[in-house]
Amino acid sequence: QVQLEESGGGSVQAGGSLTLACVGPTFKYSTNCVAWFRQAPGKEREGIAAIDASEGRTYYADSVKGRFTLSRDNVKKTLMLQMDSLNPEDTAMYYCAARGAWCRVPRWYLEHDYNYWGQGTQVTVSS
Repeated sequence: QVQLEESGGGSVQAGGSLTLACVGPTFKYSTNCVAWFRQAPGKEREGIAAIDASEGRTYYADSVKGRFTLSRDNVKKTLMLQMDSLNPEDTAMYYCAARGAWCRVPRWYLEHDYNYWGQGTQVTVSS
C-alpha cells in the first residue's frame, strides 16, 4: 500500500515563502506522476502542480505559475513544492497525490486520476 505524508505547512505573511514536502517511501517517484492539490474553505479541490517522472516534466496551474516550483528527489522518495510570493488566496489545505502511471496530460489536474493521497498540511497566509 502506498502511503504519502506531507509536511512543511504553517503560517506566513503575504509575500513570504514556504516549502512543502511529500514523502512516499513505497512510491516509485522515478516512474510515476506526483502532484499537489489544495482545497480552500468552501472551495473545490484544485490541482496546482504535477511532475511527470518519465522526463521530469512539470505542470502548473495558472494560479501558481511563476511562484511555485516543484522538485523531486528520487533517492529520498520526496517531492518538494517551493512556494514563493505567497498571498492570502493561497491559504488552503495542501495535499500530495500520486498516480501509478505517467501524468495524464493535458488534464493532469483531475482528482480522480490519482490513486494515492496524503492527509494534507495546512498553509495559512495572512495579509
